[in-house]
Amino acid sequence: MNNKELIASELAKVIDSHWPRCYFKFAWTTKIIWSLVTLRFPAFSLAKVERKAPQAIAADIAEKIDQSAFEKVVATGPYVNFFLDKSKISGQVIKSVIEAGADYGQQDEGHGQNITIDLSSPNIAKPFSVGHLRSTVIGDALSNIFRKMGYNTIKINHLGDWGKQFGLLMVAYKKWGSKEAVEANPIDELLKLYVRINAEIENDPALDEEGRLWFKKLEDGDPEATELWQWFRDESLVEFNRIYKLLGVEFDSLNGEAFYNDKMDEAVQILEEKAYWKESKGASIVELDDVNLPPAMIKKSDGATLYITRDIATAIYRARTYNFVKNIYAVGQEQSNHFRQLKAVLKKMGFDWSDDMVHVDFGLVTKNRQKLSTRKGNIILLEPTLQEAISRAKAQIEEKNPELENKEEVAHAVGVGAVKFYDLKTDRRNGYDFDLEAMVSFEGETGPYVQYAYARIQSILRKANFTPSTDATYSLSDPESWEIIKLLQDFSRVVKRAAENYDPSLIAKYAINLAQAFNKYYAHTRILDESPERESRLALSYSTAVVLKEALRLLGVDAPEKTVISYLWWDK
Repeated sequence: MNNKELIASELAKVIDSHWPRCYFKFAWTTKIIWSLVTLRFPAFSLAKVERKAPQAIAADIAEKIDQSAFEKVVATGPYVNFFLDKSKISGQVIKSVIEAGADYGQQDEGHGQNITIDLSSPNIAKPFSVGHLRSTVIGDALSNIFRKMGYNTIKINHLGDWGKQFGLLMVAYKKWGSKEAVEANPIDELLKLYVRINAEIENDPALDEEGRLWFKKLEDGDPEATELWQWFRDESLVEFNRIYKLLGVEFDSLNGEAFYNDKMDEAVQILEEKAYWKESKGASIVELDDVNLPPAMIKKSDGATLYITRDIATAIYRARTYNFVKNIYAVGQEQSNHFRQLKAVLKKMGFDWSDDMVHVDFGLVTKNRQKLSTRKGNIILLEPTLQEAISRAKAQIEEKNPELENKEEVAHAVGVGAVKFYDLKTDRRNGYDFDLEAMVSFEGETGPYVQYAYARIQSILRKANFTPSTDATYSLSDPESWEIIKLLQDFSRVVKRAAENYDPSLIAKYAINLAQAFNKYYAHTRILDESPERESRLALSYSTAVVLKEALRLLGVDAPEKTVISYLWWDK
């Protein structure tokens, strides 16, 4: 229970209200506001119900409320001011963190129910670029966050291993490619072929139709088309798996689009039976005028399927296989209309669980404010970018802390963590301009800055040879420590908000705020000096480190015990 909930709970005991008790927990906590060192409750909202002046209501509440949990409670005009017992609360919070450890902030909202998360989903035969980063890290972080909320998550990499692009790639390979060149450098060569054919289509539209025909051959099981497709897929997965290992991301399922080739007939049959199937210029569509959406095309005039056909089959399979309470798609904003259509069609088919499907959209990653495009060859490859970030971190280690053990591991944690954190700290609905130098900086609101704060705390604890105890009495009341206590106390609420909003940036911003609060505390407090508060200061430092590490873990970012600079010589 945080401070606002504590006050709301005590208010509920003394106020004769017509509103249910839960109103206090959820609505009235928003009315309780910080004012310097107090929390205050405005009595205005009760004036109509109680038919009294707000000043009189405030005075009555202050008189009746149980003050044992507070330093004091006084009425000032129309406000009830709650002066918190900082010493008592700080001890309680520190003890809670020490007792729970990494489980601090763990909740049981989900009761072990399943949530499926569709993330990453790169296209086979195309390079893994920074454009794929957002879906991968946002989806992975959401999985961690929902597990923290007590759900069981299933991470699904719905590989883009089907579609017209394979037909186009086959045409390009047969016209301009060579087996030797592709085998020597698969992804780079396939990218060149894909970019070339899209450029050629602008002058020769017949190539696009040729691509469509080759994809239809693939759908019909043509041996040559199938062999080429399998080759492109196998070569791509080698690169993808290497990148996922770098990112530290794993999946529970790799069922891509091709997996659902034999599962679409049922969906088509249901639509036909329910009379939602219509013909339009030879194509098969479902009209969605009733929900203000354009028609959803299920089959083209040549009988070829579309993304939505496959996504209908995919959703049905996931509902039956996993019995999900949420089916989350971490996919860019440009697909918003597609997912609205998908949900609408499934609803028409009689699947009420479509209400539990959530499109977690996000903004674009740009470079120099320019949109990235695989088709145009304007991309930033992710693997060399991650390697460059690791290399920069390693260079800083060699310069500033050359005696650091496990240099390679620390450089990996800092470099990869920097890229992931920078993406995740951005509100998912906003895009950002890719800037590697800004990402790996140890200054500002970055991953290395948070990792740096954690490593600083570990250095202090090692120097003090501190061991936390659940039996000890810890107590602090100074302003700097109180700022940290409030943040530690707020961790559970932030995790819950991040889950409710499907937004890991709330966790990242929380981690930044906590790191900043500790660094401010460090600047004003001689933590290691002998004093009656020494053990409490160390316990607060320990608790901060526990929560910082857990916040980073939720984001999929490692927290090295030691990092680029050793603090031992200047620790206080």
